[in-house]
Amino acid sequence: MLKYFRVVSLLEGLSFLILLSITFGFISRDYVSQLGMIHGLLFMLYLFLSLIVAKKQQWSFGICLSLFIASIVPFAFIGVEIFLSRLLNYKKTAEA
Repeated sequence: MLKYFRVVSLLEGLSFLILLSITFGFISRDYVSQLGMIHGLLFMLYLFLSLIVAKKQQWSFGICLSLFIASIVPFAFIGVEIFLSRLLNYKKTAEA
């Protein structure tokens, strides 16, 4: 489940950056409704998966709150990716 959350986190962050690119005029506004809908679905999936993973991993409220804040701050998905990759690497070394 953690790997799925990692993928969704990256996709949600990238879709957010694409929407910001539209806002700043780097991309045509013709795609706002399609990209907005995709981002909205990814955002909801991100929040849903973050709650599931947080419960399975027994994360504190602070980590859950940080994940939520990261979903609304541009480029914060990179920090989430670093956190999740370190967590996965730690789990792999602990199992070995």
